[in-house]
Amino acid sequence: MSRLTVLSVASEVFPLVKTGGLADVAGALPRALAPEGVDMTTLVPGYPAVMRALEHGGSVLAVADLFGGPARVLSGTAEGLALLVVDAPHLFDRPGNPYVGPDGRDWPDNPFRFAALARVAAMIGLGDLPGWRPDVIHAHDWQTGLTAAYLAYADRPRPGTVITVHNLAFQGQFGPELLGPLGLPPEAWSVAGVEYYGQIGFLKAGLQFSDRITTVSPSYAAEIRTPAGGMGLDGLIRARGADVAGILNGIDDTVWDPAADPLIPAPFDLKTLKRRGDDKKALQTRFGLAADPDALLYGVISRLSWQKGLDLLLGEIGTLAASGAQLVLLGSGEPALERGFLEAAAAHPGRIACRIGYDEPLAHLIQAGSDALIVPSRFEPCGLTQLCALRYGAVPVVARVGGLADTIVDANEMARAAGAGTGIQFSPVTAEMLAGALIRTADLWRDRDAWTRLQRNAMKTDVSWRRPAARYAGLYRDLVAARGGG
Repeated sequence: MSRLTVLSVASEVFPLVKTGGLADVAGALPRALAPEGVDMTTLVPGYPAVMRALEHGGSVLAVADLFGGPARVLSGTAEGLALLVVDAPHLFDRPGNPYVGPDGRDWPDNPFRFAALARVAAMIGLGDLPGWRPDVIHAHDWQTGLTAAYLAYADRPRPGTVITVHNLAFQGQFGPELLGPLGLPPEAWSVAGVEYYGQIGFLKAGLQFSDRITTVSPSYAAEIRTPAGGMGLDGLIRARGADVAGILNGIDDTVWDPAADPLIPAPFDLKTLKRRGDDKKALQTRFGLAADPDALLYGVISRLSWQKGLDLLLGEIGTLAASGAQLVLLGSGEPALERGFLEAAAAHPGRIACRIGYDEPLAHLIQAGSDALIVPSRFEPCGLTQLCALRYGAVPVVARVGGLADTIVDANEMARAAGAGTGIQFSPVTAEMLAGALIRTADLWRDRDAWTRLQRNAMKTDVSWRRPAARYAGLYRDLVAARGGG
């Protein structure tokens, strides 16, 4: 079987630039696909962190004017990843977050910044990069949505195209006056083009023109076909029919490996599960909680937002603390939620603690030291934190939505009788049902034998990229064959 070449196009990639799970996927997928006969190169913007990390970054393509300034495409490697980097200082040489400025607002030229990424991807797909043209271009989220549109309107031979929706809530909508400045032809302004409720829809364009659409879990693929979950795009997604598929994310099980994790004080595996107690003690100490081995210690690692359901958890803080449980939270987001959790920590010293922000080593310690991890999302395309929790034996307590429903087996009575179950699910996503899930979790915690069985089941779950990578490789090969290339 011949090897396929795929260009992955992403606005962030771990470990170089990360704001969320998209970066983790973009960073892990190339390595996971290599054993499947797929050679993946990743095209990313030339943010300062990327430029610093790039090795052997020679110029392979020059662009005289890329939306307001000259640019180059550099070819090199970083952290074991094969990269093509859009070196356009006028668009990407900015400190901090890749999407927002120091004032917390979106960069005003974001439509041009990410159109530039898509434009370069299309140029590569059309053969403008000497000596290399991919079999497939795989774009990720709205920031790369114009890639397939540029290819379609070029009306030249092109590779197959795939777009993955990591979160349909972020769509990239901009004013119609940008149609010409973005290099789109007049005929693109139609329902069959990039127009979306009177705006230019970057994600809509990707959904309209890509040969295949994937989401990051089967349940989310079903949810976004409905008016409730489709966020205005459900009609288009339904119309695409069998072109839409859900492929679960995985995690890098070499980075997230409790037996060999350098970021936790007491590495452990199934045979040495009791060592988790040392990690729990370290976590309690780090957050200033009472060093109580018998307290049920919950962890949260999340963006603080309505989507993530953290307002529901905040409403149950008093109940949780009154039961003798503890809670540690790591995250940032909506100011009202940040204030709410800080106030809860001040009101319950020794029981509730939080850190506003993100800290990768601390996230590892929370996974290793928490007894349970709470993920009460109102919708969740896939979720990665619950996959890490499974790997580390932190029992997931999750809403039954999207990828959470697909990855956690509820430990109900029948499942437990059959020796199954890897966590606790609740539905619908309300404060009352979350409270019920916390009560169920506390009941299980009191039965330590049952709790240990649950942990062991969780840790035996395959959360790696092996099965998802095989699905993606199959999708690429089917697409190439359908286009007459194999």
